[in-house]
Amino acid sequence: MTIRITTVCLGNICRSPIAAAVLAAELADLDVEVDSAGTGGWHVGDDADPRALLALRRAGYDLEHRARQVDSQLLADTDLVLAMDAANLRDLQRMGVDAVLLRTFDPHADDPEVPDPYYGTPDDFDEVVAMVRAAVPGLRAHLAMRDGWI
Repeated sequence: MTIRITTVCLGNICRSPIAAAVLAAELADLDVEVDSAGTGGWHVGDDADPRALLALRRAGYDLEHRARQVDSQLLADTDLVLAMDAANLRDLQRMGVDAVLLRTFDPHADDPEVPDPYYGTPDDFDEVVAMVRAAVPGLRAHLAMRDGWI
């Protein structure tokens, strides 16, 4: 049974597309589909931020992306919604969506949020990639327990 994961940030051009690309690649051996969306609609139809695409390429990941805004229809078939920060989580909860912060799957995270790199440097985008990668083992374990793989 395919598990559908949606990553959510604010504009769907930085953090959530990075998370979707990393998770899709790192969980490719599982029956998992990963997509992304944003709580805001400013960038609907846009590609990911060029700095996000460069950070992904530097880390060995590819991404084809068009920004979307999250709504109940988009999430209808989603099994797990991963928010990037507390504001995104609150927005999702107001919509009645059961979501969790992505970094809760990283036991070594010093902060439960993935900071928005939009006004930052290229290094900030690389750090987002690293944060997502650090959450993969915990997420993998969660999925395994949830679906009886172990």
